[in-house]
Amino acid sequence: MEKLKQRWGIDSNFAIIIILIVFSITGSSAVFLAKPILNAIGLVRESFSEAWWGGFIYWTFRILIIFPIYQVLLVAFGWLFGQFKFFWNFEKKMLSRFGLGFLFK
Repeated sequence: MEKLKQRWGIDSNFAIIIILIVFSITGSSAVFLAKPILNAIGLVRESFSEAWWGGFIYWTFRILIIFPIYQVLLVAFGWLFGQFKFFWNFEKKMLSRFGLGFLFK
């Protein structure tokens, strides 16, 4: 825990627990919300080929849908749990590593 506190610039174990809870809730929620969104736009697993590449294409679309949902939910849940500053900085750092840092300038 001490390494995480140092790396993230946090001084309490309680804040680490809250941050880990936010990460878990966000991941679960993003995956949960992706299926109805894919269904609404007509991208269901059955509409893709049964060959291996059909599954590959489906999961690629699913991950591309989950990614932006996760980004938004991470900041939203961080705000709800009182850790907005941490998650906003985390978000900016993560998106800049993906080459999307221009969004925050």
